[in-house]
Amino acid sequence: MLLLTASYQAAAQARAPLTARQDKVSLQFALAPDGRPSYAVFYGPKPVILPSRLGLAFADGKGFDGPLVLLGSEVTEVDDTWQPVWGEVRSIRNHYQQLTVHLRQPAATGRRLDLVFRVFADGVGFRYEVPAQPSLAYFTVQDEHTEFNLPANHKAFWIPGDYDSNEYTYSTTRLSEVNSAGIEAIQLKSAPRRVQTPLMLRSDDGLYVNLHEAALVNYPALMLNVDPKTFGLSSQLVPDASGTGAKAYLQAPEHTPWRTIVVADNAPAVLASKLILNLNEPPKLTDTGWIQPQKFVGVWWEMHVNKASWNYADTTNLKLADTNWNALKSNGHHGANTANVKRYIDFAAAHGLQSVLVEGWNVGWEDWANNWKEEVFDFVTPYPDFAVAELQQYAQGKGVQLMMHHETSSSVTNYERRQPAAYRFMQEHHYAAVKTGYVGRIIPRGEHHDGQWMVNHYVRTARLTADHRLMVDMHESVRPTGLHRTYPNWLANEAARGNEFNAWSSGNPPEHETILPFTRLMGGPMDYTPGIFQIKLDDWNPARNKGRQVHTTLAKQLALYVTMYSPLQMAADLPEAYEQHLDAFRFIEDVAVDWDDTRILAAEPGDYITTVRKAKGKDEWYLGAITDENARAQSVKLDFLTPGRQYEATIYADGKGASWDQNPMAYQIRRQQVDHKTVLKLLLAPGGGAAVSFKPAGK
Repeated sequence: MLLLTASYQAAAQARAPLTARQDKVSLQFALAPDGRPSYAVFYGPKPVILPSRLGLAFADGKGFDGPLVLLGSEVTEVDDTWQPVWGEVRSIRNHYQQLTVHLRQPAATGRRLDLVFRVFADGVGFRYEVPAQPSLAYFTVQDEHTEFNLPANHKAFWIPGDYDSNEYTYSTTRLSEVNSAGIEAIQLKSAPRRVQTPLMLRSDDGLYVNLHEAALVNYPALMLNVDPKTFGLSSQLVPDASGTGAKAYLQAPEHTPWRTIVVADNAPAVLASKLILNLNEPPKLTDTGWIQPQKFVGVWWEMHVNKASWNYADTTNLKLADTNWNALKSNGHHGANTANVKRYIDFAAAHGLQSVLVEGWNVGWEDWANNWKEEVFDFVTPYPDFAVAELQQYAQGKGVQLMMHHETSSSVTNYERRQPAAYRFMQEHHYAAVKTGYVGRIIPRGEHHDGQWMVNHYVRTARLTADHRLMVDMHESVRPTGLHRTYPNWLANEAARGNEFNAWSSGNPPEHETILPFTRLMGGPMDYTPGIFQIKLDDWNPARNKGRQVHTTLAKQLALYVTMYSPLQMAADLPEAYEQHLDAFRFIEDVAVDWDDTRILAAEPGDYITTVRKAKGKDEWYLGAITDENARAQSVKLDFLTPGRQYEATIYADGKGASWDQNPMAYQIRRQQVDHKTVLKLLLAPGGGAAVSFKPAGK
């Protein structure tokens, strides 16, 4: 009788949904007559998410996927402001209404689940919380039954839901047309209708919707399966290596990451959203003064354009512990040699860049790729031509720091064993930051880059580097979910198709950089490695680079320093490329990497973006405008400038006849006096852009 009463009460409550609201965004929660929970989201009168299922399935068959009964609920409101250690703005408002729904299984054990919804003015975040309880301690999540049922066949900007890579170009189709069957897989053959998050959507009635997650910790990444007939999206978690289909091994009390829905009636508002950051925890570091956003150059691009190599010798089939590395014969084109690194240090010092990245400095590169080896690198033994102590002293004497590189070859167990010694080595030689890499198939064998095991590794690495007062930049990792708020030493990730693909593949199409801010960058900064000046790559190695080029103009490469946010920005080209265009390189010298204010002046995913940012602690503004393959004219109001003050605008623009494919290196630089009433006219070439600095006149 008690169970019947509870079911009757749940059915009655389902007829009167629980609600939460913030400005135009509203959420409804209901229990269906069969006890299955669901939610819906609206933007004003427009449906964003139609009633959609919620639930967790456990390996023991006793998960929270229905039936459930309602124990109670409460609504609270939070409105506060916090200051990021670094970021796009000086302060962030965190204003939401929270609906917490307490649910119970109607069985005798009465296991409990809380659903927590936070409704912001720009969207919704929700997660599952399993409280501490006598009847549930350890549990295995087999599946998550989160759905996002969309009201129409939206335009979608998507990449395949590959468990091991995000390094794809974006497809732009209707949801009904999503199909990756014809796309060459990078790591794992993806299910044809599975897509990665963040997923960007645009409705025909004027809504922009972004689906992602926040605070991904101790859980696999979320991907989405697309139903082409109903336009419904269902969650797909990355499985573990057991072969049982298990996704996450958890112990109560525990919670999932937040599922996020950013919604607005204009594209710039999506880029301005701080919803994902607000759903992450405050910094776990009490002392953050040593964390320094910065620009750097590095021994890196010359390997991608086949001018140098990572490996010291051309011998293969070597073993880390048994090889006499000093006895190897040099191949004569090893990039990370002492003299070459000094050249980069000199360039950085001359142009005010803080660091020099060096890849290929450590033994093991002769036999690292595609062999699924356990022990490839030890991260402390340099090649014979890389003088660690000498370069340390040389860099310090020039006021420059060296940046460490740890390519793990995805032998993550090996890296974890060696991390303490590697980070001590960094401290002893005054390295302040490390770039990690995870190229290849993961060891432990069978685990995925985006599964629970690796997600925990990335977080452990952020914690361990913080313990050693080191900054970290992770490549080939899971895409970010705002954890740089919690671990501000975690400066950037790659986790997408970066600029490097222009060097050894079909490249990135001109629209690529106009989509990434709406997708990959929603979760956090990207180390995209902009600043390529030698657009045509034949000049570096005609035999191996024939026909290859970067698919932008030179001016667009400058604009990316503003439109593609990161506190860690690389001047990615070779010093000799910059020395031919030092007038254009001045923008890279000047542009900030930490900001007091950011404004998205114009944007449309896949088409164009114009962004302006105010440098931290200065009355200087920097603007970037980029376009896809189409030429565009931009009229930019400068009403963000301080009224009554004159500024000198230095405009780095596409030159006459410029285009990404035929004439990519044509640019022009002009200066003019402006104030807050000025309307600036910018002409963007096909695949082009413009970069502008605004400094108070007379300074």
